[in-house]
Amino acid sequence: MYIKNLQLLNYRNYKELSIELCKNVNVFIGDNAQGKTNILESMYYCGFAKSHRTNKDKELINWNAEKAFVSLSVGKNRLDKKIDINILKDGKKSIQVNSIKIKKIGELVGIFNVVMFSPEDLKIAKESPGIRRKFLDMEISQLNPKYYHSLVQYNKILMERNFVLRKACNDESMLDIYDIQMAQFGAYIISQRIKYLDKLNLYGEQIHKDITSNKENIKFNYLCSTKLDDIEGNLIKSLKKNRLKDIDRRNTSVGPHRDDFSIYINDVDVKSFGSQGQQRTAVLTIKFASLRIIKEITGEYPVLLLDDVLSELDFSRKRYILSSIGSIQTVITCTGIEDLYEYLDENSKVFRVKDGKIIYS
Repeated sequence: MYIKNLQLLNYRNYKELSIELCKNVNVFIGDNAQGKTNILESMYYCGFAKSHRTNKDKELINWNAEKAFVSLSVGKNRLDKKIDINILKDGKKSIQVNSIKIKKIGELVGIFNVVMFSPEDLKIAKESPGIRRKFLDMEISQLNPKYYHSLVQYNKILMERNFVLRKACNDESMLDIYDIQMAQFGAYIISQRIKYLDKLNLYGEQIHKDITSNKENIKFNYLCSTKLDDIEGNLIKSLKKNRLKDIDRRNTSVGPHRDDFSIYINDVDVKSFGSQGQQRTAVLTIKFASLRIIKEITGEYPVLLLDDVLSELDFSRKRYILSSIGSIQTVITCTGIEDLYEYLDENSKVFRVKDGKIIYS
């Protein structure tokens, strides 16, 4: 899978942009705040109809315009795809795939597979459980439409259950219905997260050893709010057991929306006790294991987006990245190209970015 062409109209600081990418390494070089990350963001947006930087779509629109437009042409083994997205200031968006309008975002997710590694991703290793849950949900959703559907339904039911909990007079019969529905969708979500982490362990073990010259072992463990021997049955029991507490707190305390996963390096919890270097390496392992998982399931590598991360990494981690992307279309942003020269060839492309414009390629 690879990006052929990207077109932008009134997207962030780009009034108009049209560029052709190569199948190998594409480098966008320039000073900070020139628009390099905006290009990667627009590519990521075509995969999920979401930005990795903001939840407000209107922030993607150039301040002098009423709407923005993103178009991405994607080459695939079987059938090429063209994704067109119009973004409006009222928060609405219109999405077309091969000129056919889609009604739900779930129909878009999985058409263009992408893995992004940005400085913000260090939060996966060191910050709140919500960030790690979001990572799992995004990665699994682009591989499994049923998972995305289950997640949407679960969150809808969760919101309705919490609404009932906030009412002065709780409807016990309604809560019983919500508990059953939450357990059904929640059990599937948990089971798929565990399967994904199993694959993350399978690929991540060797990747992490390669990065650290066999000095470190990595392990991912799912931290569940209920027992795993009978997930659906135990979720129902846990929801009923915690109902009085939920009524008192007016919030649902049990379910996959409360779960987490831990990262251990040499049997040490990275979040609490890992060094910054270990945290970076853990995230790097996660990203490259994700590439392998997508290749295994879809038969194609996704597009890899590296947003200004090379400057944050030491020589061994940087070397691992650049020596591992030969068969993967990679889009890199950086302020200097010196470290990349030996990894570029006649098929690579270099773009200079200044003030929302490509100076030359």
